[in-house]
Amino acid sequence: MDTRHIHISDYNYSLPDERIAKFPLSQRDQSKLLVYEHGNISEDRFCNLPRHLPKGALMIFNNTKVIQARLHFRKATGALIEVFLLEPALPADYEQMFQKRDACQWHCLVGNLKKWKEGRLSRTFDVKGKSVTLSAEYVGEERTCHRIRLSWDNDSLSFAEILDAVGELPIPPYLNRDTQESDKTTYQTVYSKIKGSVAAPTAGLHFTPQVLDDIDASGIEREELTLHVGAGTFKPVKSEEIEGHEMHTEFVSVSRDTIRRLIAHNAEAIAVGTTSVRTLESLYFMGLKVMARPDIAEEELHVGQWEPYDCAPSVEPVDALRALDDYLERHRRSTLHSSTQIIIAPGYDYKIVKMLITNFHQPQSTLLLLVSAFVKGDWRSIYDYAMSHDFRFLSYGDSNLIIP
Repeated sequence: MDTRHIHISDYNYSLPDERIAKFPLSQRDQSKLLVYEHGNISEDRFCNLPRHLPKGALMIFNNTKVIQARLHFRKATGALIEVFLLEPALPADYEQMFQKRDACQWHCLVGNLKKWKEGRLSRTFDVKGKSVTLSAEYVGEERTCHRIRLSWDNDSLSFAEILDAVGELPIPPYLNRDTQESDKTTYQTVYSKIKGSVAAPTAGLHFTPQVLDDIDASGIEREELTLHVGAGTFKPVKSEEIEGHEMHTEFVSVSRDTIRRLIAHNAEAIAVGTTSVRTLESLYFMGLKVMARPDIAEEELHVGQWEPYDCAPSVEPVDALRALDDYLERHRRSTLHSSTQIIIAPGYDYKIVKMLITNFHQPQSTLLLLVSAFVKGDWRSIYDYAMSHDFRFLSYGDSNLIIP
């Protein structure tokens, strides 16, 4: 199959607005669970997930935390300007960014940009009883986004504290509603830790502390990695063939301990969510780069969109991961920091992920392509069943466990 020439129209289905879950269930783990196992479909409640997983398996979770990435400013004319933070520009490191205490620069989307390209926008508010004025200045256009400089006049406050006080959580646009206070809790996984995403890894929204305890009690191991989900996850495929769609770059962080745990499991894992899938599969190709160039710079480990389709590797996944482990040991690093632009679509040969827990995705989306690749094209049977059995769709909807 020539993956590049896949027609996105072949991955369409009818999704009425009333089937999109606008809010989550009050009890996360009571959502429905569709179980696809070797072509057979059944259903259960998510709280019973551990019963369907093999003892001794390794589950991988994405522990990213959604930031309150929407900032609103009002010009003296009354025009409302929205600055949507995408990824840090200066400093480029997420951890350093959130610790800044004076100024920083972000790659952003800007709403109502035609009303503002020069001049300083400011707003004053209180944080922990302290008055602070936050200002935004337009720096310039960069590819598909804009660079914005943000500064504030109280160096006792970190940028993380500023965002928590004045930012708005960016819920998905297809919910067609304003963010509510409840979203600050319900649009985060219970295991979220590392700030940086502008969208939740929604497959994880179904987990509760009780389900995690049951997973542990079932003899299933758990590990975490970090992929910061960008706004590009909602970017529709507008080209007729997917070759014309540019995937967004996402930043990943994987500890050496997690890589070693994967090696101990013969490079086989159950992925919680498509973001975990993209990270795990990217690790394989990063390992190939290290094997070809042992002294490669970490930033050069970036996995390009079409790289997996431009090579015919014969390297075993566990050997690719061992190469990454050796690389980190040589450079005395405890964590691998890199990025990926990988697109996973029919024709892709999965290397590490053996089972997948995911939500139901939008028609004609790259996430639907990823699922189709995992089930060798049999995605319609899953979605037809879900549609005819009252499953709820998209971020706050129900879940499915896929065992191909």
